Formats: sequence, structure tokens, C-alpha cells
Amino acid sequence: MQTMDSFNFSGKKALIRVDFNVPLNDQFKITDDTRIQAALPTIKKILSDGGSAILMSHLGRPKDQEEKFSLRHLVNHLEELLDTNVHFASDCLGSEAEEKAAQLKSGEVLLLENLRFHDGEKKGSDQMAEQLSKLGDVYVNDAFGTAHRAHASTAIIAKYFDDKLFGYLMDRELKSVAKVMKEPKKPFTAVIGGAKVSSKIGIIENLMNRVDNLIIGGGMAYTFAVAQGGNVGNSLVEKDYIYTAKKIFDLADEKGVRIIIPEDTVAGDDFSNDANKKTVPTNNIPDGFMGLDIGPEAIEDCKLCLEESKTILWNGPMGVFEFENFSEGTKQVAYAIVTASERGAFSLVGGGDSVAAVNKFKLKEHVSYVSTGGGALLELIEGKELPGVKAIRG
Repeated sequence: MQTMDSFNFSGKKALIRVDFNVPLNDQFKITDDTRIQAALPTIKKILSDGGSAILMSHLGRPKDQEEKFSLRHLVNHLEELLDTNVHFASDCLGSEAEEKAAQLKSGEVLLLENLRFHDGEKKGSDQMAEQLSKLGDVYVNDAFGTAHRAHASTAIIAKYFDDKLFGYLMDRELKSVAKVMKEPKKPFTAVIGGAKVSSKIGIIENLMNRVDNLIIGGGMAYTFAVAQGGNVGNSLVEKDYIYTAKKIFDLADEKGVRIIIPEDTVAGDDFSNDANKKTVPTNNIPDGFMGLDIGPEAIEDCKLCLEESKTILWNGPMGVFEFENFSEGTKQVAYAIVTASERGAFSLVGGGDSVAAVNKFKLKEHVSYVSTGGGALLELIEGKELPGVKAIRG
């Protein structure tokens, strides 16, 4: 299979699916350009080879062709980052895009308008994919964040190219997940948090064959506490998943996996930063109080486990870390993962809230890898094949 390093882009027009789904403020200014930064190495390699780059992406969830979802707003910032002139086509399909692509010279960049301004993108339209494919000579998929969607530009389009490959970002993402899921150094610890068991059940079940330790935090911990016979007051509990949690404990016994449920909880009498709070055993939270963070004993258990681990996957916070008064558990788990990483462990952080926590505590540079994909990463960890990956690998 061709790679970015083995392929020579000289004289080629590379049609690149990037993930430029970035947040914009009311003045249409980018407030976080992480996703654009992540695509730069791929674009720069193509340009330095003497190729040209045609960039296509979606932005937001447009219903019509609303101005706030136009990729036009990204042009100036992209020009600064690439230090070159960026052409723009006001539609990703049609004569303007075709003419501008045809006229593109080596070293030049063309950005196409939002792919989702056409229904065919999300519908996986063959016709749209074929039209887009005519713009370039080689197809590069560097949009890990949308690799789990069988959209026109992420999966369908690849069949129209002989030369198709992953960009650097996509390649790094896939290798990082493989390092955790296929060849983890032991002990392997997964930290799974967040609000609901229901959204993480596929991940937990698939991890059971691989991990040595499973740390469960966030709102979902209280469903597990109830499964063990605990009283959790007004904490979030998914009644339909209590039986599932019991089955997971049974599976853990069978597989020799250690499950760590928080021993103690920082509970509040309201879902707010200003709630009255008290630290109580997780299995005995008083009525009128709800678990909003893990307590000091739970933090110590997590730290001891994580600092001895050689492979760590972190998906989901330990509590409502957006509230300063209930952020300590998430912060301490993040620091423990950093300590393990500095000692040589491989740590993969993924999923919106975990990434937000790592960024909030300014620890991004201190873990092994922070994934750019939410849903795509979760589906890979569940063991699913991603349409955008299969389209390239065949």
C-alpha cells in the first residue's frame, strides 16, 4: 500500500479529504484550529514534492447553505499557516471547482466549499463522489474524525482512484489505536468515564479481552455501584443497564480483569458548581445528593493503578470537570497518566471530554497521543471496521 513517504506527488493534483470542522465565533473567526494544524504535515509534503493540493471538508451541520458554515472563512488563516496563496471555489461541485482545479499549478492550494452544502455527501452519493474524483489525480484521506461515515468524500470516492492513500494524521491515528488494541504492553489499563453506560457498552465489552484493569468513573460509575447493591442517592443511574453492569462484573471475574469502581464520591446537592458538597462512600450516597466527582480514596486507587501501567487508554472524565469544584478527580487521573507516560507507558487519550480535559489542564504535550476523532475512535475501539479506512485498504 502506498504511503505519504513512498508516494511522489510531483506534478500531481492531490484531492485531500481533511477535517476542517472547526469552531467559529460570531465574527466567523476560528476559535480552535487544532484540526487544521493536524492536516498541515500532509499538505506541506504534497506541496514540497511539487504537487498541488485540493482540500475538501465539511463544516458543521448545515440545513441550507448558511453563511456561518462556509469554508470561505478559513481561507485567510490557511494562507497564514501555509505561507501561500489559497484559492477558493464557492461550490465543491460544478464548473468553477473544475476550472480552478484544472488551472492549479504545482505548489498551489485550492479549498472547496462545504461538502455538506450538497445532500449527496451524507447520503454517500456515487454521482457526487465521481464528480469530486475528477478534480484530482490522487486521493488522500486525512480526515480521521469522519472515517466512520460512509460519505461520498470519505469512502465512496476512493473507488474512482488507482492512487489512494492515508494522510499522515490518519496513519498516526490508526497506528496509535493498533498499539493499544493489537499489541499493548502489559499491564494495560483502560479508563472509561462519562455519563452513560449505554454509550460505552460496546467499548467495555471489546476491551474485556485485552485489558488487565478497567477504571470506571463519571456518571456511569453509579449504575455499576447499584449493580453491586449500593445506594447512590440522586446520582445518575441507567436502570435498564444495571443487569448489563452485573454481567460485566461476571465477565471480569471470568477473564481475570480488575474493575475499579470509585470507593468514595464527592457528592453535591445540586448539579452546579456552587452545590453543597460532601465526600461519602460511593455505595452510600444520601438522598438529595448526587455523585459529581470521584473522592480522595478513589483518586489514590486510580493513581496506584495507572502509574504501574505500560499501556493506557483514556476515554471519558471522572466527574463534572467543567465545574471547578468537581474537577479534582479528572485532573488527578490526567496527572497520573502523564506520570505513567513519562515513565515510558504508551497513553492514548480520545473522545471529546477527555481531550477537553487534557487541554484544560494543559497536558496535551505530556501524553503519548491525543486522538482527533470522537466517534471514529470509539468505533475502532469497539472493533468495528471504518468505511473510510476500508475504502483505502480494500
